[in-house]
Amino acid sequence: MKAIRINQFGPPEVMQLENIDKPVPAAGQLLIKVEAIGVNPVETYVRSGQYPILPNLPFTPGNDLAGTIDACGPDCGDWKVGDRVFSSRNISGSYAEYTLCNLQQVFALPERASYKEGAAVGVPGAAAWRGLFIRGNAKANETVLIHGGSGSVGLNAIQLAKAAGLKVIATAGTPEGLVLMKNLGVDDVFNHRDKDYIDAIKSSQNGKGVALILEMLANLNLQSDLDLLAPRGRVVIIGSRGKIEIDPRATMGKETDIRGLSLFNSSPEETKQTFSALRDAMGKGVLKPVIGHKMQLSEAAKAHDMVMKDGNCGKIILIP
Repeated sequence: MKAIRINQFGPPEVMQLENIDKPVPAAGQLLIKVEAIGVNPVETYVRSGQYPILPNLPFTPGNDLAGTIDACGPDCGDWKVGDRVFSSRNISGSYAEYTLCNLQQVFALPERASYKEGAAVGVPGAAAWRGLFIRGNAKANETVLIHGGSGSVGLNAIQLAKAAGLKVIATAGTPEGLVLMKNLGVDDVFNHRDKDYIDAIKSSQNGKGVALILEMLANLNLQSDLDLLAPRGRVVIIGSRGKIEIDPRATMGKETDIRGLSLFNSSPEETKQTFSALRDAMGKGVLKPVIGHKMQLSEAAKAHDMVMKDGNCGKIILIP
């Protein structure tokens, strides 16, 4: 089978399309024929060797995928060949024609969801759900600010928050992103490239602040986020690309919280809860992951360049 292989850590060009043996599932494992693959920023950090936990070389990168079950190992319960599935974790890497998964890593893909949508929901959908409801404790009628709402995490979060009865305001940096968010039902949109957009957000809340902020670039925005929070509000850090200096006193007067998020900290129960909720949301049609770009597996290096650039409206998908 064809798969992207990384034989040394480095720039995107270290990813090479190679022919390798097709995996054979053991007990409690499923072999998935991959129809679509989601590309995430975390995979660029691993590829470059700049992630805290690195796989042994050589390896096939990738987390998110959707496809059909090609083979079942012993003790696989009710799963059968041909079942449509999606996954956000796996054993052998998703940048391939076939991927090996444990039973706990696989969820049924609703009939109304395409393979591309199934591959797009994994990491960003889980980050959105965990940020809103596990780390953020979002409740109906609260106002949530999604700071960076036109990326794949933000677009999932917008739909999930609207379905849960929250008022949603969001920022983006391109006209296309602003239009996309408005079409998804965002109550107020703001261009974070505008000089006075923080003041505009404050004005829209009549000085009351927002209950929850999902922050995609904390190294730029965390100090202003603390200023935007309502008393006892929460900011959940989903993304950051560096350091920032803040004044801790900004958290004291309003007793606000800064909460970090990492999907790797999810307990098995939280993971099951999260992906069951995402599956149900897709099945009901309240969550429809947005596809920004579709590319061939051989273009993985180009996809890694693209996923780290600003202005991506939706998920980048690879097709094997």
